[in-house]
Amino acid sequence: MSDAAKQQPKPMLTVRQALDFLLSATRPVADTETLPTLEANGRILARAQVSGMNVPAQDNTQMDGYAVRAADCASGAATLTVSQRIPAGQVGQPLLPGTAARIFTGALIPEGADAVVMQEQCELTDALANALVTIRHAPKPGEWIRRAGEDISTGAIILGEGTRLRSQELGLAASVGLAELPVRRKLRVAVFFTGDELAMPGEPLAPGAIYNSNRYTLRALLENLGCEISDFGIVPDSLDATRSVLRQAAQGNDLIITSGGVSVGEEDHVKPAVEAEGKLNMWQIAMKPGKPLAFGEVRDAFFVGLPGNPVSSFVTFLMLVRPFILRLQGVSDPAALEPRSYQLRADFNWLKADRRNEFLRVKLNPRGGLDLFPNQGSGVLTSTVWGDGLVDNPAGQAIRAGDTVRFIPFSELI
Repeated sequence: MSDAAKQQPKPMLTVRQALDFLLSATRPVADTETLPTLEANGRILARAQVSGMNVPAQDNTQMDGYAVRAADCASGAATLTVSQRIPAGQVGQPLLPGTAARIFTGALIPEGADAVVMQEQCELTDALANALVTIRHAPKPGEWIRRAGEDISTGAIILGEGTRLRSQELGLAASVGLAELPVRRKLRVAVFFTGDELAMPGEPLAPGAIYNSNRYTLRALLENLGCEISDFGIVPDSLDATRSVLRQAAQGNDLIITSGGVSVGEEDHVKPAVEAEGKLNMWQIAMKPGKPLAFGEVRDAFFVGLPGNPVSSFVTFLMLVRPFILRLQGVSDPAALEPRSYQLRADFNWLKADRRNEFLRVKLNPRGGLDLFPNQGSGVLTSTVWGDGLVDNPAGQAIRAGDTVRFIPFSELI
């Protein structure tokens, strides 16, 4: 093989190839703990949960009205004796033929009744004694009755292993009496940020320095995903310093995430530091913004090196690191790793097709289309606040006003 052939750079991975590679490399957290259901918000369920009861537990009424025998009301104008009153939480007496029971939402259906007539279709004809009611409706058996087990039946799996617990899942668990839930332990993530030019908000800004916005963005993204974070702060631009912090960060953490220093400049030390302390398995993705992304391992921890430009770091995290973290946490449903997207109309022109997969910051407009932020530079962080999401624009594709594009809302990613 000629020297020229040996020096040919490897083709960049597509976003899809990079994501598939990341997901195939994961080792989900195995350690578990049991938490009170009230404290399990945002955690990942370690084992499937089975209901030990029917929901509803017994037949009950969907609304206020009168429990009746449908056959007694077939005329559509039957007058019945009101034999009892059944609030929610109380058990009524068996309903005799020719009688009705005043009943309130959620109350158990008395034995003998087979329908409920809403109170708006009923008229008390002896209001003083509250003893007679005229039913001006011919109900069908089962009308306005919630049947036992119609929502959940005994023995049904209500939550699968690997489910990320939100408010809905916690309410569902509580509805079958689960006071505790087994969850995977939190993912431990170490972060640090490279660059002698970085300063922290609150410090004076020297000539040529910039404030470290990535620290705030990435930490918040990790907190949203329920990670336990170890922050090693800003690391000087030197190979020795970077290697030293990598060794520290690898101790007791599942994942190391850095920002900056993964390009090919003389002051970009993260890539050689990872190669010296561990191994680098992937580098450079055909995406814009976000080309220089590094993935590898340091000791027992995974490593992800994000670009230093703030929008590049933000977008790369959302599209690649977020699903990788979810898989590490134990999320098993592939649909939960892929953000929902929508086919919407572009109300802008983007005529310079790029050889990389582009992620354009856009905003929904009142006409149901998408407007483009005028400056798509990788350092323009205002675009991420102004925008409602990203247009996933394939490599080599121009966009003309009126074209249909793939829109991914930030609400699906953050």
